[in-house]
Amino acid sequence: MANAEWEDVGPIEQFSAKSVSEISIGRTKITITFRDGKFGAISGVCNHVGGPLGQGRLDGDYVVCPWHNWKFHCRTGKGEPGFEEDCVPAYEVQERNGRLLVRTDNPSTRNKKPHAPHPLARPVERKPGPTRVVGISTTVMDLSNPRYSTSEALLQASLDHAAGDLKCETKFLRLASLKFRNCEGYYSKSANACTWPCSITQMDDKDQMTEVYEALVHWADVALVATPIRWGVASALYFKMAERLNCVQNQITIRDNVLIRRKVAGFVITGGQDNVQGVAGEMLGFFSELGFCFPQFPYIAHTRGWSAEDMERNIAQVQKSEELRQAARGLADRAVDLSRMLLEHAAEAGRMPRGGRKAHLLDVETEERAMMTAGMAAKPSA
Repeated sequence: MANAEWEDVGPIEQFSAKSVSEISIGRTKITITFRDGKFGAISGVCNHVGGPLGQGRLDGDYVVCPWHNWKFHCRTGKGEPGFEEDCVPAYEVQERNGRLLVRTDNPSTRNKKPHAPHPLARPVERKPGPTRVVGISTTVMDLSNPRYSTSEALLQASLDHAAGDLKCETKFLRLASLKFRNCEGYYSKSANACTWPCSITQMDDKDQMTEVYEALVHWADVALVATPIRWGVASALYFKMAERLNCVQNQITIRDNVLIRRKVAGFVITGGQDNVQGVAGEMLGFFSELGFCFPQFPYIAHTRGWSAEDMERNIAQVQKSEELRQAARGLADRAVDLSRMLLEHAAEAGRMPRGGRKAHLLDVETEERAMMTAGMAAKPSA
């Protein structure tokens, strides 16, 4: 103990006022806990993806990571029951003259218990075979009492044409049939908390958003997405899906990892209200940020417009119109043609230039910050 290195981290009252506190000793983040009159100190960095344990909460004797709810004992650093081997460093603490001290020279060892990777985390490699087309319907309905969906009907016409005349493999996903959770805002905690595969998908094996991820990232060459217009925007299910797809886009932001390459998207948009171009613009913008390419005239649409409330007539027009079905088949033609061209002729892209892309700090700004830092370091202290 004579050679022990103790760091005074502050007055006891500062840390007894809260159950969990975050401190830094040099560049080391440490979590200070206070429970049942006793202090504890463990690493401030979670074993999972580096979440800030010191910003978490206590659940009994366990610190709960605020990012993905992993738990570590507040004094020993061991994982919760069943995961004790998954432990973070723990530190000795001492109270002396009203001050809290942390011993820094002998923390326990961090141990990350091996976890099998999620199946979605496998490398993205296209298997040989015909062009693959997934159709995704975002129409909300009570499936025990189904109704006619104009967007879904035209999507089905596209898929039937792709499977028959174009000799594609096809898959149909109806979001209303899938039980998947809403995005829970991990990105709002930190960009690094929004992981691939999705944090929800990794924690909840019953979450069926896996089917959408599997289709878009690993299986399909072409994605055709259909939505009704709801008060001038796409359906609620479309946005529920889009929010969960943020983890795909976020891989580009935080890892420069482009999961969607040489894939094509097209859209079917119908409704009793107008704003087709607004809906299409949002869908094009979002899917382009995921990495999809688009054929010429990448969407088809039909709407009766603002003045028409005769939805029965809107349905009847779609049911009877051969031109709309021809349009749906034409959308499939254009999307599949582009996909085949990309797969045959487009080389796999290397590292994507980041200038002008989302969440990228430009070189000039990096240089300005470096100059400011150097200037502050050179400034004599008073």
